[in-house]
Amino acid sequence: MADTVGSAPEGKQPKSVRVVLLALMIAMMLAMLDNMIVGTAMPTIVGELGGLEHLSWVVTGYTLATAASTPIWGKLGDMYGRKGAFLSSIVIFLIGSALSGMAQNMGELIGFRAVQGLGAGGLMVGVMAIIGDLIPPRERGKYTGMMAGVMALAMIGGPLVGGTITDNWGWRWSFYINLPLGVVALALVSAVLHLPKKRAQARIDYLGVALLTVGITSTVLVTTWGGTEYAWTSARIMELIAIGVVTLIGFVWWQTRAAEPVLPLHMFKNRNFTLMSIIGFVTGFVMFGATLYLPLYQQSVQGASATNSGLLLLPMLGAMLVTSMVAGRVTTNSGRYKIFPVAGGALMVAGLYLLSVMDTGTTRLTSGIYMAVLGLGMGCLMQITMLVAQNSVEMKDMGVASSSATLFRTLGSSFGVAIMGALFNDRVKHVMAERAGVAGKHMTEKSAALDAKSLHKLPPLIREAYQHAVSAGTHSAFLLGAGIAVIVLIAALFVKEVPLRGAGSKPSAQDGEDAAPVALVEAV
Repeated sequence: MADTVGSAPEGKQPKSVRVVLLALMIAMMLAMLDNMIVGTAMPTIVGELGGLEHLSWVVTGYTLATAASTPIWGKLGDMYGRKGAFLSSIVIFLIGSALSGMAQNMGELIGFRAVQGLGAGGLMVGVMAIIGDLIPPRERGKYTGMMAGVMALAMIGGPLVGGTITDNWGWRWSFYINLPLGVVALALVSAVLHLPKKRAQARIDYLGVALLTVGITSTVLVTTWGGTEYAWTSARIMELIAIGVVTLIGFVWWQTRAAEPVLPLHMFKNRNFTLMSIIGFVTGFVMFGATLYLPLYQQSVQGASATNSGLLLLPMLGAMLVTSMVAGRVTTNSGRYKIFPVAGGALMVAGLYLLSVMDTGTTRLTSGIYMAVLGLGMGCLMQITMLVAQNSVEMKDMGVASSSATLFRTLGSSFGVAIMGALFNDRVKHVMAERAGVAGKHMTEKSAALDAKSLHKLPPLIREAYQHAVSAGTHSAFLLGAGIAVIVLIAALFVKEVPLRGAGSKPSAQDGEDAAPVALVEAV
C-alpha cells in the first residue's frame, strides 16, 4: 500500500519520504560542496593546465550558468514535473563534473564548468521544490536543521576535503568525487520518489528565458568584473550595466504578456513573498561577504592557518546550525514564524556591527563571539525565508517560488562579494599607502588580499602595516553590511503571519490572497 504525506500521522513521515530526503540532502551537498572543494584545488589546476589569466572564469562560468538556469529549472519543474527536471539537473551536473575532471586545458575546464553550473542551477531549486511538494509547510520547519547542517558541513569540510583530495589523489578527483554521490542520489530519487504528473501542454516562454538569461549574465559580470578586471567607470562595465537594465526591464514587460511566464509577476502581489525575496537578497549579500572576509582577517591579522580556513568559521556556522534547528522545531510546533525574521534581522545587524569594531588587538575568542552573534541571526533567516515564500504561493507555482528565492539569494551574494570587496580593496590600498608609502601602494596595486606565503615574506614593518590595512578594510566592509542588514529588520516588521498549512489542510484565503493547496504525494 502506498503511503501518502498527507495521510501520515502528524510529526511522522513515511520511511520512503525520509529516504527521498536523504537523497535530496546528498544532491544539495553536491551543489554546495563543489565550489569549496574546487577553490582549494585551483592553485594545483593552474600549475598543470596553465592559463592563470583565465583563472577567475573557472568560478565565473560556473556562477553565471547556475544563476541563469535557476529560474528556468523551477519553471520546467512546474510545467513538466518536478522529478524529471530534478533528475535531469543531476545528470547534467554529473556530466559536467566528469568532463571537468578530464579537461586538458583551461578553456575546456571553463566550458565544462559552465555545463556543471547548468546542472547545479536545478539542484538547489529541485531540493527546495520537492520538499515543498512532500512536506506541508507546518511540518517543513523541522527539516530546516538538516539543510542548515548540510550547508555548515559544506563550508567547514569543503576546504579540508578539497585539500586532502588534491594532495593524495590529484585535482581531477575534486570533480570525480561528485560521481559516486550523484549516482546514489539518482538511484534513490528514481526508486522512491513519485510525484503527481504535471501538465505537459504548456509552452516554454523562450523569449522570457532569453531576456532573463542576458539580464542575469550582465548583472553577474558587472559584480564580478567591476573594480577588478575593469574600472567601475570603464566603457565595458557601462555597456554591461546598460544591457542588464534594458533586458531586465524588457523581461518584466514581457512577463505581463507571456502565456506561460517564466517568472509569474502575480506572485509579487503577495506581500510576504516580496518581503522574503528582499530578505533573501540581503541575507545572501551579508553571508557570502562575511564568509569571504572573516577568514582573510583571521589569517592576515590573527595569524591563523589558511589550511583549516573552513574551521575558522565554526563559531558562525555552528550558531547558525543550532538556531536553524530551533527555529524549525518551534515553527513546526506552533505554526508561527514572524519572530524569527525580526530577531534574525536584529542579530544580524548587531553581529555585523560587532565584527566591524575588530582591530589588530582583537582576540580569537572575542572574534568568535562576534561571529556567533552573526550566525544566530543568519540561522533565524536561512530556511525560514524559503518556508514563508513557499507558503505564500499556490502549489502550481512552487518551483518558480523556490527558484526565485534561490535566485535572489544568489544575486545578493554576487552583489555582496563585489560591493564589500570593492570597499575592502579600496580601504586596504589607502591605508597601505598611508602607513607604508610607495612600497605599500606598489604591493597592493594588483590585489589587496595576500596569501599566507606572501604575507610571511614581507618585512616586519610592511607586514604590520598590512595587518592594520586589513583590519581597516574589514571594518568598512562589515560596517556596510550592518547598514544593509537594517533592511532585513525593517522588511521583517512588515511580514504578515499567515498560519502555515498542516498536513491535510484545505486551501484558504489569507489577506485577500490565495493560499496554496496541499498536495497529497504518494511515496512508494
